[in-house]
Amino acid sequence: MTASELKQKVNEAGHDSHFFDRDTMRFFGDSMTNYRVRRNTVTKHGQPVEVWELWRRRPVKGGRQDSAYFDQATFKQVHPDN
Repeated sequence: MTASELKQKVNEAGHDSHFFDRDTMRFFGDSMTNYRVRRNTVTKHGQPVEVWELWRRRPVKGGRQDSAYFDQATFKQVHPDN
């Protein structure tokens, strides 16, 4: 799956993700070409969740390089346990 395909799936599922908002990406100095997607498993409330990890190839403003996670089945954003 590509970052553009993930963006489309999240939008089709009706989830409002600010990661794909043009103004938000512009604010952070980011673009869709900077994103990559890979399968991953994260822990949420002590349970493993299969996710699509949206990660940045290069850091953006302020050195931000953290990933965003989306459930593989529902495409809802997941915030893993730390």
